[in-house]
Amino acid sequence: GLTDIGLLIVVGEETDSTGAKMANSLKVGSDFIIFGEPTENKLGIAHKGIITFKITAKGKAAHSAFPQSGESAIEKLLDVLQRIRALDFGKDPVMGRSVLNIGTIEGGAAPNVVANSASAEMTIRSVLPSKQILNKVKTVLKKKVEIEVLTQSEIQKLFTVPDLDQVVLPYGTDIPHLKSFGKPLLLGPGSFLVAHTEYEKIEKRQLLEAVKIYKNLVRKLLK
Repeated sequence: GLTDIGLLIVVGEETDSTGAKMANSLKVGSDFIIFGEPTENKLGIAHKGIITFKITAKGKAAHSAFPQSGESAIEKLLDVLQRIRALDFGKDPVMGRSVLNIGTIEGGAAPNVVANSASAEMTIRSVLPSKQILNKVKTVLKKKVEIEVLTQSEIQKLFTVPDLDQVVLPYGTDIPHLKSFGKPLLLGPGSFLVAHTEYEKIEKRQLLEAVKIYKNLVRKLLK
């Protein structure tokens, strides 16, 4: 049988890629690495970049009966979020448009108090360089509104092999953080369309099909 292969399992893929970054520092020296993200068993040829950042607005607390004596951080944040939503983050002929998701919003102390602080965290699945995306966001920030970049990675063009159905993926992966493991391939059972939902699943048919595909793929790569 084949022995010149290994299995890598990491933590933190959905947050800060801590596991991938730590594994990358080990300098294993492999030639190829296959990422088992859900691609419906098609071979990914590229995926979007990803930028996650936090916008924080500062205000001045006051009694809601006399709001003019304060400064609402929530209103500032809402204004900035509306401006960010109106920005054009670019389009790629292969990967489509960049996509913005405002994932969390928090702020304020009570309904009868003018909020002195408010923040929102969001992710952009980008088809432009991260620096270009962030520069666009910074143009719409107001006074007392700051940005903190939480994670970022660039567009990934991936290694491919013939005789497999191919697909461009709209999501991000740990691929940018595992460069020392060789040329990256992206293929796995399941669909990202049900990821992060209560219906997240992998069909048995696709799982069994993936076993055969992985076997053939590894044999090709080891030739």
